[in-house]
Amino acid sequence: MRIFLDANILFSAARADGGVRQLLALCEGAGHELWADTYVFEEARRNLAAMTPAGLPVLNAMAARICSGNLVPGNSLLPDTMVLPEKDRPVLAAAIHHRGDILVTGDRTHFGPLYGATIRGVTVLSPAMLAESVPD
Repeated sequence: MRIFLDANILFSAARADGGVRQLLALCEGAGHELWADTYVFEEARRNLAAMTPAGLPVLNAMAARICSGNLVPGNSLLPDTMVLPEKDRPVLAAAIHHRGDILVTGDRTHFGPLYGATIRGVTVLSPAMLAESVPD
């Protein structure tokens, strides 16, 4: 399974050795592919630099194990009816572009209404939903 990570997931995993980092290790250990786009990595790096600079080396180490790519700006793969803030649209578009099975995000405000929904082959899940659904 290909699991696409939002910036808030990368931020949480890099910031502290807690549940999100353990969840990603569990997914990796089960043979699932972790993916993120350069857009997502840059957002996580900016937020860590501003709030928790000690997490930057952890993020860099994680980046070496996470598959990544770059979605060309303006490449909209989202349905015309998709309502998401401009800053979140590239995240879902990248998950679609990179053929993710799952987009995991802790952003309940913007992605919460999409939790459990499948958009162009990508199912949007919270970290808790992912933990419940990851097959061994």
